[in-house]
Amino acid sequence: MDVRLKPFDFSQALARTGALTDAAGATNAARRTTGSERREDFSGVFSNALKSVSAAQNEAGRLQREVSLDSSTVSIEETMIAMQRSTIGFQMALQVRNRVVQAYSEVMSMQV
Repeated sequence: MDVRLKPFDFSQALARTGALTDAAGATNAARRTTGSERREDFSGVFSNALKSVSAAQNEAGRLQREVSLDSSTVSIEETMIAMQRSTIGFQMALQVRNRVVQAYSEVMSMQV
């Protein structure tokens, strides 16, 4: 009996969850921005990013609850990808916050 595992296609799994389209849309939107257009300030961008991270965590929690209730509409793969997306998003937000605090501390310690 020949038992072989199929290679896992991450791009296909991400495409099913919508991760690739979200990232591609954000990249294309960033490229289309020109100097004459209105730009958001850092607080607005960071606030939107935090809302996005919060939504990803809420979605991952919802999927976890559905998997734990043996819902047939949610796959374990989709749940695991949502959990990883929320974890990576939270880690990114935490690192940005740490860098901002570090930069603020350096500016405050400068002598005038």
